[in-house]
This record gives sequence, structure tokens and C-alpha cells, in this order.
Amino acid sequence: MEDAKEKILRICNESTKNTMMETLQIEYTDVGENFLVGKMPVNPKVHQPDGVLHGGAMVALAESVGSTASYVFLDGQNFFVRGIEISANHVKSIREGEVFAKAIIVHKGRTTQLWDIKITDAEENLISVCKLTTIALPRK
Repeated sequence: MEDAKEKILRICNESTKNTMMETLQIEYTDVGENFLVGKMPVNPKVHQPDGVLHGGAMVALAESVGSTASYVFLDGQNFFVRGIEISANHVKSIREGEVFAKAIIVHKGRTTQLWDIKITDAEENLISVCKLTTIALPRK
């Protein structure tokens, strides 16, 4: 299982080259039976003008991790995965360090998937709670 986990994480991280995920320095760090975890540094590149993590950067992290999780847990070779709805409740601000997004599958339908994504800091304090709906479209 450890070899499969390493392979999945390597493929996920390689897929971020020349994308917004690379710009935001998102790195996939853990994967399990029904979840994927990614992390992002909190620094001035992702701050609001007043020096706290921008909510849009958190949403970008959440959608990136949730969409990549859909790709991992569905047949990504035969389907495109797209986010179709995301909502976020930001409950705490953070100025520095790292944030971690853990996407857990709530509903795995053939066409749509629902993800619960919690964003925490390094001490596991809750920063944001997101809900993402993805859709799997057949590749032609």
C-alpha cells in the first residue's frame, strides 16, 4: 500500500507543473482510502492587504485538493473532473505558516461527487470549512 500511496502522491504533485497549484505552492502530502490532503504555505503571496490569508486562496486550495481527489478516486483516465459548486466558511484567520486541506468524500456518484474539505493550520486549528461538488464528464 505504501508504494501505491507514494505513486499517487507523485502523480498528483507532477500534475501541478505550470498551473495555479504550482503558483500557490500547493503540495499533495497524504492519501488514504477516502481522502486526499494538500498543503499550502501562508506568506505575503497569498495575503489580503492587511496581512492575513486571503479567502480566495483558501478556496483555490480546497477546490484543487477536492478536484484532484475526484481524479484519484474516479476513473481519471476516462473522465474529466470539474468543480461545479463550492462554498466556504472561513472561521479563523492565519498570517503565516502552512494550511492543510483534507478532502473527504461524502457522496461518490457516477456523475457527481460531494466533498467535505476542512482547512486547518499546523496545530490542527480549524481555519475554513468547504463543500465542493464535482462532476465527472466522459473524455471523448
